[in-house]
Amino acid sequence: MSSADAFELVGVDAGPVDGDPILRSIDLVLPANGVTVLAGPSGAGKSTLLRLLNRLDDPVAGEVRWRGRALTDWSPTELRRQVAMVFQRPPLFAGTVCDNLRVALPDVDLERAGHVLEHVGLGADLLEHDADTLSGGEAQRMCVARALLTDPAVLLADEPTAALDRAARATVEDLGRMLADSGVAVIWVSHDTDQLRRLADHVIVLADGAVRAVGHLDELDASTDPLVRQSVGAP
Repeated sequence: MSSADAFELVGVDAGPVDGDPILRSIDLVLPANGVTVLAGPSGAGKSTLLRLLNRLDDPVAGEVRWRGRALTDWSPTELRRQVAMVFQRPPLFAGTVCDNLRVALPDVDLERAGHVLEHVGLGADLLEHDADTLSGGEAQRMCVARALLTDPAVLLADEPTAALDRAARATVEDLGRMLADSGVAVIWVSHDTDQLRRLADHVIVLADGAVRAVGHLDELDASTDPLVRQSVGAP
């Protein structure tokens, strides 16, 4: 992805329409490559920002752009095929793993379905298993596989390992790193500073509904702002 493929937020307010917005007057360009981690205290607006990027929410003021076009100029279906999202708790549908993959791509054949499972570290033999028999880590990886079936340019990840044990967390982190290295831009919300330091190519720190800092880890480690240093786990 080139810089022209980046997300841009211009004067964005977002959050409850009838109350104080969670995000206020946000002007921000998100990197179009690698893993960008959104960090900051609870309630800062990290998940709200992430949801704006594939129109699960719309801003109450301002504009969000991708590839130089306002998101409102994209149809939601077209946008979400290119900007996929995985959540803290993987949403599973009734039926087999293959049935779940076909939610994203109804005509996917067994060969491609098996290939995408193997790409995320699962065996093709799981295709006929009931989805509700998967472990938490397997379910999260299956949801990533489902997202990848549309060949997205961006993967949004909203604390995707928060509900997983250490081993499953490491597996999903490795998958995020692999995707970023293969050219899929990953935007990842995390409260875990150790995880941030393992994954982040770029960091955006949010606090009190505003952007507090943007940069690489070495830059933010040198910050004189205690909240920024705390948010990135600066030594």
